[in-house]
Amino acid sequence: MKETPEKRKSWFYQWFLNNQLTVILINVFLVFLIIYLFSKISFVFDPLNQILGITMPPVILALVLFYLINPLINVLESKFHVNRIISISFVFIIILALLIWGVMSLIPFVQEQIQSLIKNWPQYWRSLSDSLQNMFSDPKLHVIRDRLANTNESITKSFEKSMNQILPRTVNNIGSAVGVLTNVVVIIMTAPFILFFMLKDDKKFKQSVVKIMPNRIKQSVGDTLSEISQALSSYITGQLTVAFWVAVMFFVGYLIIGQRYALVLGIVAGILNLIPYIGSTLALIPSLVIAAFIAPSMVVKVIIVFVVEQTVETRVISPIIVGNKMQMHPVTTILVLLVSAGMYGLIGMVAGIPIFAIIKIIVVRIFNWFKRNSNWYDEDDQSKKTEAKATETTKKVHE
Repeated sequence: MKETPEKRKSWFYQWFLNNQLTVILINVFLVFLIIYLFSKISFVFDPLNQILGITMPPVILALVLFYLINPLINVLESKFHVNRIISISFVFIIILALLIWGVMSLIPFVQEQIQSLIKNWPQYWRSLSDSLQNMFSDPKLHVIRDRLANTNESITKSFEKSMNQILPRTVNNIGSAVGVLTNVVVIIMTAPFILFFMLKDDKKFKQSVVKIMPNRIKQSVGDTLSEISQALSSYITGQLTVAFWVAVMFFVGYLIIGQRYALVLGIVAGILNLIPYIGSTLALIPSLVIAAFIAPSMVVKVIIVFVVEQTVETRVISPIIVGNKMQMHPVTTILVLLVSAGMYGLIGMVAGIPIFAIIKIIVVRIFNWFKRNSNWYDEDDQSKKTEAKATETTKKVHE
């Protein structure tokens, strides 16, 4: 249909019907309107939230194990031509054997150290607070000394109150404790089955998702899923591998200097290392408290172990294992950690980076699609083509 001159001159047509900025703003308004309407009928989604709350924990656990085990299964299948189901069964048997060994030998030792640490922790903390009080005994530092005394008194009372409430809460919340224990058992029992079928049908999931997509976006959806899977695999395997070696380094270092509870402190350091940038520093605090109770020289030794570990981790282990596969600027990582920790606590600090990476991949894909199909960037593309043509002409002249 041919446009009339009157229609071209119409301000309504120019400002609303034929204005990309207006169309984008209207679409954004509609998106927020839909979100607002969904918030008003959130009760409709309560059953879905309950279903996700039940099903997601074992699925997430199985997904983490999938990215750890799947590379080994692929190697056994591709290079050694071992049947995939046989490879999976073999790996499961090895994991089961390691778990049995850990339960029989390692866990009792760890449990003994944890019980001893909990029992002696108030004494360690009191010793540290007394040392700090003596350190700031100068009358000129009375303000700092008073604040330390108030903080120590508050922490001590809070700890004693928590200890006094543990037994009554345990008795009163037996039903809740049983429910939590039941959920943990269900997660541990169901995750291996989910993991088995994830490993068995590795490539079928992507094919099934791509199959139901319209033909024009099948390739893009498949590439997006592959990129997300690669990002998650790199992050999960990298972080867990680095955490393992961090735990080993702290354990060996503490053994060398004679630090108490070396195994427990090493395991705690490995777990907290899953929190980027600040995990190892947080793990240093309990070790310093224990070292301060032993001797000032032990504090220096613990700091030396920490410095050596950080040097090896940042200069050797992390660049080799993780590198910059997430392609995230350190400032972006810190901001993501702050937001995710403020919203979801410790779980947010651990899961914030991979979730942000997934969102980033999807947003970049959508932006690239918009860039290809919008005339907003035609001038940039035309200038690039002109510059490339001028460069080619210059090369021919020099030849």
